[in-house]
Amino acid sequence: MKEKKGSNHLAGVSPARKKDHTIYYRASITYRGKHISLGSYSTAQQAHIAYREASSILSDPNAALEKYSSASTLSFEKQVCLINYRDNGIYIAHPIYIRPKMFYYYLSPEEILKFDVDDLFYYSSHKIMKRGGHLFVSDYGAQVSVAGRYGIKRYAIEGRDYRFKNGDPLDFRYSNIEILNSYHGVRRHENNNHVFFRALIHIKGNYVVGTYSTEIEAAVAYNKAVDLLHQKGVQKNYAINFVDSVSPSEYAKIYKQVKISRRIMDYIP
Repeated sequence: MKEKKGSNHLAGVSPARKKDHTIYYRASITYRGKHISLGSYSTAQQAHIAYREASSILSDPNAALEKYSSASTLSFEKQVCLINYRDNGIYIAHPIYIRPKMFYYYLSPEEILKFDVDDLFYYSSHKIMKRGGHLFVSDYGAQVSVAGRYGIKRYAIEGRDYRFKNGDPLDFRYSNIEILNSYHGVRRHENNNHVFFRALIHIKGNYVVGTYSTEIEAAVAYNKAVDLLHQKGVQKNYAINFVDSVSPSEYAKIYKQVKISRRIMDYIP
């Protein structure tokens, strides 16, 4: 491990200056030929302590995330990056630790997301953030929902529209996510091993559009109900189902044949 002499000859420390001319100190370390930034600190001593902590992690195979202390000068995220680089030989700037066929993404020492290795490239270049209980990444300036990447709609409710098979809501491996309802206003039901789909729409309370044998029929029936209500003068911005699993001609056939509840047919705004 190469030691870079910096401020006051402290290893791994380099002074820098902000726009207002305030001096701060950068910590860095070189490991396996790679120069790694460890963060910025207000004092040279803090930066040097961060360097020493990083050096200890990289040289000690027994240094593990389970031993992380909030008293550490080096950030938890950076410790994840260093341990992953030490163990797997791949430096990733986000708090990712690679496992066989999967990887962990550490939001904190307690919150650990799990993903299939197929998603490693995406999350290596997209930082996951959390706000109001929702996970998202910034993609070309827009906030993109993590759950949405796995078919979980913005309005979806866990247990009704989707479920995590092993009960872990932080496990986003594809095999662990089951989508129960893919479309707006469609609910899947099962009775004595018989599966059917019910379409509902909210006007002033929930109205049953109808009950159907397939999810696609229910989704098209919901769309048809939206069209009918708009024709009647209901001014509500309903979401529309995009049913791209059937051809336009098949969609038109289903749309024509699907039955709509008389309550909606006779609805008067």
